[in-house]
Amino acid sequence: MNVRVFSSEQEATAACAAHIATELRTKPEMVLGLPTGRSPLNVYRELVLLHARGELDLSRATSFNLDEFLGLPPDDSSSFRAYMERHFFQYVNLAPERIHFLDGSAPEAESECSRYDAAVVEAGGLDVVMLGIGPNGHIAFNEPGDALVAPCHRALLSRETRQGLAALFGDDASRVPLAALTMGMAALMQARQVLLLAFGASKAAAVTAMMHGPVSPQCPASFLQLHRDVQLWLDGAAASGLQQR
Repeated sequence: MNVRVFSSEQEATAACAAHIATELRTKPEMVLGLPTGRSPLNVYRELVLLHARGELDLSRATSFNLDEFLGLPPDDSSSFRAYMERHFFQYVNLAPERIHFLDGSAPEAESECSRYDAAVVEAGGLDVVMLGIGPNGHIAFNEPGDALVAPCHRALLSRETRQGLAALFGDDASRVPLAALTMGMAALMQARQVLLLAFGASKAAAVTAMMHGPVSPQCPASFLQLHRDVQLWLDGAAASGLQQR
């Protein structure tokens, strides 16, 4: 793992966005795996600024978002699809037909997951996937458990995860759906490069467990120890456990 520690989240996200822009210039047809939540928000803002300055071209790129709430249609204001429109898609030149998303309102969750996995394979897999990490070590919505699931699947969300998503639902965690559709560990581990973002003291324990703990389904992010190219983008607070070691 290539660890980068910055003095602030803003510096980290600006550097991560610049890295993505460089990767896109190298491979304009890049397939991107994109997350939602708070951690990537400033990266999207920086990418929008780069695009406005003519330094980011997504016209030939393809995107796959990592997850979506079960039961929410794409046009629901609390859906991850709506989040991406608000913060990123409407400001850049990703072609609409190259934007891929799980449909949380699909009548058959298993069929929708199989469709999505097949679309990722047809696109050639993910070139670069950006990830956040939950305080419990989850990546995408692969939550801690006795075992992890390789393909795209329906995931029950932990109380901790739902509390962390309350801001999308008027700061009311009880309104956060109990389940989501998520890309599984196989697509994440097969990505050619992983960019993982973590900011704040609440992420320090998870970052330390990810890097130095045992590879265990109790900390899904720990499986990234087995990946060939992981870039960590951290602020000092999230890296505090690493620095103590």
